[in-house]
Amino acid sequence: MSSMPASASASTTTPPFYEVDECRGVLRVYSDGSIWRSSKPSFNVPIDDDGSVVWKDVLFDPVHNLHLRLYKPASPSSAKLPIFYYIHGGGFCIGSRAWPNCQNYCFRLALELQAVVISPDYRLAPENRLPAAIEDGFMAVKWLQAQALAENPDSWLTDVADFSKVFISGDSAGGNIAHNLAVLLGAGSSDLAPVLVRGYVFLAPFFGGTVRTRSEAEGPKDAFLNLELIDRFWRLSVPIGDTTDHSLINPFGPVSRSLEHLNLDPILVVVGGNDLLKDRAEEYAKRLKNWGKKIEYVEFEGQQHGFFTINPNSEPAKALMLIIKRFITENSS
Repeated sequence: MSSMPASASASTTTPPFYEVDECRGVLRVYSDGSIWRSSKPSFNVPIDDDGSVVWKDVLFDPVHNLHLRLYKPASPSSAKLPIFYYIHGGGFCIGSRAWPNCQNYCFRLALELQAVVISPDYRLAPENRLPAAIEDGFMAVKWLQAQALAENPDSWLTDVADFSKVFISGDSAGGNIAHNLAVLLGAGSSDLAPVLVRGYVFLAPFFGGTVRTRSEAEGPKDAFLNLELIDRFWRLSVPIGDTTDHSLINPFGPVSRSLEHLNLDPILVVVGGNDLLKDRAEEYAKRLKNWGKKIEYVEFEGQQHGFFTINPNSEPAKALMLIIKRFITENSS
């Protein structure tokens, strides 16, 4: 049995790299710059597919191999249905249209809103830092315009979809994307004609800033989305060399475009009272309301980040669905 010199033995047992960051067990970033992603979701819940909603996947960006998932009620209540985008969350770093928690919520949205639901994927950080996710969100709504204008469109969609009644919603990081789309498209979304966006729904939008808010500083350390995880998501997704005062992250940052004189479509902002992101969402709504924008703020007392997807059968989640349904009805005419 041959022996190995001590120096050689020591060098072989020293790992060449080590873990720098980890996100919910599905993303690991190493010191050599390599990245590992799990093929499994971090929320391993059963998929609740009872056949009341039909769905399929569509490639919307062949360059980046990005897909979106389309949903519609199997027995729609009317000939034409509004279109409701649901952009998933995950701190810009994790998440997918195919994760069970996302899919289950989209089933519920399609059935209870009686809508065509569009759930797009987008490029994730740190491989693709901002603004990649915002660009992909824009491509996902431009895909809808292409369907509306196509000579041979996908009848699965066009037979039931009302392109004049489109709502764009997003959850957490998806809510940030929805905000940036609202600013980019402006009121009336003329660049998307004949597609007409009627309103936006921001579900606990993931905004940031270099100055801590009270809810961030004093929020419970064991929260589902705690401050340490918030900072980690930003560290991995902010453009290299920039800060959380980046204009895509902090709507009221020192370099952000003023929203005061911008015409915006109606916005519904929803947040849980125990969410560390609460203060930023509330400030967003208050500022825009003071500037005369049509904006509604709803806070669910005692609820944490993502309460509506974590427990979609809860009373607060059911109440939220009714609020979204009313918002769609009020802004569809």
